[in-house]
Amino acid sequence: MAQLYFYYSAMNAGKSTSLLQSSYNYRERGMNTLVMTASIDDRYGVGKVASRIGIETEAQVFASGDNLANMIEAALEEQPLHCILIDESQFLSKEQVKQLTHVVDNLDIPVLCYGLKTDFQGELFTGSQYLVAWADKLVELKTICHCGRKANMVVRLDGEGKPMQEGEQVAIGGNESYESVCRKHFREFLWD
Repeated sequence: MAQLYFYYSAMNAGKSTSLLQSSYNYRERGMNTLVMTASIDDRYGVGKVASRIGIETEAQVFASGDNLANMIEAALEEQPLHCILIDESQFLSKEQVKQLTHVVDNLDIPVLCYGLKTDFQGELFTGSQYLVAWADKLVELKTICHCGRKANMVVRLDGEGKPMQEGEQVAIGGNESYESVCRKHFREFLWD
């Protein structure tokens, strides 16, 4: 019985690495996967999911208005699919998360979503909000703060490396723009 999974964490916890390993495990057993990623994040090239440790794979990109169920059904016409893997799932819309529940419930294909839970202000992303609400399984991937505690928050850094308190929810970037911190340090940077 297929399920909808949401693997979430702060940045630098290995979400993309875990996604790539899961896809590899399916393929190693002769099963087909469909890897998808948000078109908004093209840091590693369009149509790629890449890990900081140097592994990558091709991916089908989706935009905010795309119907993922239709895209997956079209891919099914080309070959059987045994698992759908979604990178940067925080960028999914509410409707797209609904579409993924359709894939799980009606097409009986497991869907594994990987993404950030909260933004740099501690607010849920839309995709994450509905994955938390509707996923069958929630799995936290862990990383650590500079103090050694579990990092479960992300701060956005300005050009001088100082935490920002305001700005657009989405600004694509990596280690130069974001730092994963524990809630204590997040509070010190942004709330206190």
